[in-house]
Amino acid sequence: MTGATAPLAWLGQAGGPVLVAIGAVAMLLFSLALERWCYFRFVWRRERQALVARWVDRDEHASWSALTLREVWTQELIARLRRPLPWLRLLVALCPLLGLLGTVTGMITVFEGLAASETSQARAMADGVARATLPTLAGMAVAVAGLLFTTRLEHIIRREDQRLHDRMARAVEEPDA
Repeated sequence: MTGATAPLAWLGQAGGPVLVAIGAVAMLLFSLALERWCYFRFVWRRERQALVARWVDRDEHASWSALTLREVWTQELIARLRRPLPWLRLLVALCPLLGLLGTVTGMITVFEGLAASETSQARAMADGVARATLPTLAGMAVAVAGLLFTTRLEHIIRREDQRLHDRMARAVEEPDA
């Protein structure tokens, strides 16, 4: 293979099937992240505005049942924003574990190769150890990037939850809120 696929082929050969699994998890993780970004950027504001408009259109806003209904509506909308968080957390936690699995299996392969050759080749062992630790590096890199995104998304959700509560409370007093 030549061209753009050569580095990917080398990574697949160097890291083995575990590195391919980490790549698949990374693609899923970043696909979910991209989906959340698109949802927040293009859908969230319309849904929030529709909810505020629905609240303003109600005749009664001050009773216990009205305030409970407002809270239920708000929590339903926030739950839509929060929906992929458990999956994101699972994928972030899975990446270092897959990396460790790749390192352990790679080290087993290195030691089996050294035992079969019955010679102590330091260069072969160093190359094998380097290849064996590649999945750990990849798993940690994907996990850190996923953790950064997940933490940022949680911050955005907390902020938007507060903003939504504030807008719902102000909407009745200030119709243009």
